[in-house]
Amino acid sequence: MKHPVVVLAGGLSHQRDVSLRSGHNVATALRRAGHEVTEADVDSNLVATLLGIDGVVAFPMLHGGVGEDGSLREVLNLLQIPYVGSGPGTSRMAYDKSIGSRMAAAAGVRTPRQVALPHDVFRELGASALVAALADHVGLPLIVKPARGGSSLGVSRVDDVAGLPQAMATAYAYDDLVVVEQFIEGTELAIGMITTRQGTEVLPAVEIRPVGGVYDYAAMYTAGETRLTAPADISPAAASEAEEIARTAAQVLDLSGISRVDAIVGKDGHPVFLEAGVAPGMTDTSLVPVGMQAAGLDLAEVCSRLVSDAAGDDLDGDDD
Repeated sequence: MKHPVVVLAGGLSHQRDVSLRSGHNVATALRRAGHEVTEADVDSNLVATLLGIDGVVAFPMLHGGVGEDGSLREVLNLLQIPYVGSGPGTSRMAYDKSIGSRMAAAAGVRTPRQVALPHDVFRELGASALVAALADHVGLPLIVKPARGGSSLGVSRVDDVAGLPQAMATAYAYDDLVVVEQFIEGTELAIGMITTRQGTEVLPAVEIRPVGGVYDYAAMYTAGETRLTAPADISPAAASEAEEIARTAAQVLDLSGISRVDAIVGKDGHPVFLEAGVAPGMTDTSLVPVGMQAAGLDLAEVCSRLVSDAAGDDLDGDDD
């Protein structure tokens, strides 16, 4: 059965433009699979749109803010609208890097040393009093990033103590909770996953090599600025460990639908978990579609299968 679908994209986060592109790609794929698709933004008309379509399934493609912090998914639950992807609790845990990382660590996954500081604490206790302690505890170089956000917005690498206050200020411009994390030099990976009631399929790890050396917003969304290789050019042992990290994160965080784990293979050859995302980008330059292509998967078939899964259809007999 081809359920009608409302693809949710846009929103008011810093990643609005990326969300619109992701949503359009998913909507195009679903139409190719034979679904009737409505593309909708998060506004005062959304509830009426959702309730006005019989048998509708929502497909959230919102990045950041209400798209990933669980709030929109709470509303969908309230309206009893089935939707593709992880639930509110999972979204909140994954969206906050300080929580997702700690949950992964508690499950035995290798993670960087990390400290999370709210803006109020950093300001009231005095930035100068905390800067040296942060550098000593985490070690230099380090990474400073908003705890909740994406697309590398507000992220800075710090090589000396003098650069830490400005990096903190940059990150606080995007979120009032900031993560200070050990910098690990190595090969960056993105491991996409497709999860239905039948289980989780881990896609081949995508190796990320930005032309300019830094995987920032421009490198992510400008064609030709980043070299993506799938499967990643890493050892079979590292590839196996990366897959296991992704599976563990999926289980611990209860990820569903399309998700992604970011990791880095350090100089010792072992991958380290960085973060998980419940709403990875699906643009022409995004990472998960590259992993899907490497796995020989068709985006239209994957998205249609996820809609059927969300609707509670019997998936037996569907191609994996």
